[in-house]
Amino acid sequence: MTPNARLIALNILNSLGPTSGTLDQVLDAAFSGVPDMPQRDKNLVFSIVYGVLRQQRRLDWMLSHFLKTGAGNLDTPVRNILRIGLFQIMFLSRIPDSAAVNTSVELTKIIKKLWATRFVNGVLRNAVRRYAAISLPDLKTDPESAIAIEQSMPDWLVRRWIARLGISQTMRICNAVNDIPPITLRANTLKTTRDDLLRIMTSHVREADVTSLSPEGLRLHHPETAVSALPGFSEGLFQVQDEAAQLVTMLLNPQPGETVLDACAGMGGKTGHIAQQMHNQGRVMALDIRQDKLKKIRAEMIRLGISIVETGCHDLTQSSSSGSSGISLYDRVLLDAPCSGLGVLRRNPDIKWRSSLERIHRCAAEQLRLLDQVSRYVKPGGCIVYAVCSMEPEENESVIESFLQHHSEYRVDDDAGGMSCGITLPMDSCGYLRTFPHLHDMDGFFAVRLKKND
Repeated sequence: MTPNARLIALNILNSLGPTSGTLDQVLDAAFSGVPDMPQRDKNLVFSIVYGVLRQQRRLDWMLSHFLKTGAGNLDTPVRNILRIGLFQIMFLSRIPDSAAVNTSVELTKIIKKLWATRFVNGVLRNAVRRYAAISLPDLKTDPESAIAIEQSMPDWLVRRWIARLGISQTMRICNAVNDIPPITLRANTLKTTRDDLLRIMTSHVREADVTSLSPEGLRLHHPETAVSALPGFSEGLFQVQDEAAQLVTMLLNPQPGETVLDACAGMGGKTGHIAQQMHNQGRVMALDIRQDKLKKIRAEMIRLGISIVETGCHDLTQSSSSGSSGISLYDRVLLDAPCSGLGVLRRNPDIKWRSSLERIHRCAAEQLRLLDQVSRYVKPGGCIVYAVCSMEPEENESVIESFLQHHSEYRVDDDAGGMSCGITLPMDSCGYLRTFPHLHDMDGFFAVRLKKND
């Protein structure tokens, strides 16, 4: 492996922060600058970036045993070089310890942090000798610290999960979100079947299987090529979409010939699924606040062979804009609301270092405003599906309870006969769809269908 892969990983980690884009956006920008980078080196970049982010708390705690001051007092690039080196020593068995140390030292020279060359060398060589003998906090006497450090999670999040779910369930969730998830695809049934797609994929990945609940999903384990290079991608035979997100569209249950509003369309994963469920018959309006996302949605619909999707740039938080951008009344509305993202930590480990209780409350307030707005665009007898990729009560049932207190024209619709394809969804007694990484081997989602009175 060349140091260039590690340098790119370092630059990515250095660029992440409260005001940076998402991890996917930062990765895309980094790789766009090296279009001819071998896939082997790209895999090392992914391994280091995701590994360091997943294990950041544990790495910093280990480093504190070899530093006179905590890792938090270090210069950011040097701290990330130490994290990269220690991650390779602790977790990448195929990389010799000497290579992990030497390439980390080389990084200090490349970024012109010459003062840190001997420092990084000394800390990592000391870590090689001693890290395995360092004991973690005891689970019985200090469960919060033990879980937070061993599972590399923020204290505040571990504390609230223990209070709500108990120690055992918290351990299971943390274990699940630290596992490397499969890449989940949704077969585009406008062009193929899941069985046919599985046959195509089986010859290109080491392991592929079908999703447990969604009748359209495939899971790819350890693919050796980028998704865009997989067979069938350019022909539009599939979209990348976690199984939990697929279930949200099943809950919406759009029908051919209907009008459907995808109120926060994002990158268009659920938009494509809605049109697919409608057999490409009817009308889908995909809204988002960002034009660049809408441009990608339009390109994605062309790839998938979908013709019924229209797009509109619209800020649903601005009540004064009601009635613009072609908004009218719809049979069904999907509000996949912006949220903390704490249900998708296994795919976006950077989120746990950006999140806070304050952010959860800010998201919940915005979610309630958005739900209030989109409730105006539903036909009598129609429905809204509210969904978030979060398992936190403030963003889940609390939003729905607050909404229903002020909207007597809506009720929770838990009619199992009105679900798509007759599949069994993980619904609780309140009519809420809930998925958890440790229980369902999929992202953590919350969704509910709200029916409007006739």
